[in-house]
Amino acid sequence: MDYQVFADRLWEAEQNRTQISKLTDECPEMTVADAYRIQLINVARRIQRGEKLVGMKIGLTSAAMQKMLNVSVPDYGHLFDSMLLTNGQVCHTGELIQPRAEGEISFCLKKELKGPGITVAHVYDACDYVVPSIEIVDSRILDWKIRLQDTIADNGSAARLMVGSGMTPIQQVDMRLTGRVLEKNGELMSSGCAAEVWGNPAAAVACLANMLSEFDIALPAGSIIMAGAFTGMIPVQAGDTVTASFTGMGSVTVRFD
Repeated sequence: MDYQVFADRLWEAEQNRTQISKLTDECPEMTVADAYRIQLINVARRIQRGEKLVGMKIGLTSAAMQKMLNVSVPDYGHLFDSMLLTNGQVCHTGELIQPRAEGEISFCLKKELKGPGITVAHVYDACDYVVPSIEIVDSRILDWKIRLQDTIADNGSAARLMVGSGMTPIQQVDMRLTGRVLEKNGELMSSGCAAEVWGNPAAAVACLANMLSEFDIALPAGSIIMAGAFTGMIPVQAGDTVTASFTGMGSVTVRFD
């Protein structure tokens, strides 16, 4: 299998804002490990052109997201400074293809986490603060009709992220019972609690650290780790405003133009 060919195809689709057919249609024998190798080619390409790695995302950590995309295991992707939106900054839909939004808890690490063997206790020890976040995902695959290998190769469908300004010490947050409400244009789209993310979002971060150990990758101090959506993603378009509100943690809002 020529990993470079598939990586180039995804890269060109993102740069040109075009959709391509599933990689797994052409290569049905593609494994999860193959898909991560394709992902890493484009990660290296971003770094070579000067983008800075700011963190990682683990996705498909809730039953709602696994059902939506018909998968049974999580995936991960790399987050870069070029994807990061600051408070008040608008997300330009013209830079994306078929964006959708998710409300998540992000973890701000003060210590490195490197698997295997990382537990929830290690995550609590390594995490300084948690923050309310919205992830804007985008698929370069036609009509979001993806298999697990397709979204992995496509950097976990990562596109943009907005991290809220309210930082709460992790010890002050109930990582199972914290609630989250997701609204679009003032209308309630979904609600859920943190336990829907792998039973505890900190467990999702531990899972990520252990998955990365296969490629000898660590989560360094200073990283932002997005732990996955509580509920399913929602489509967005120019003119929309999305707010994710978390019990005891505040809220974060993204406007789309």
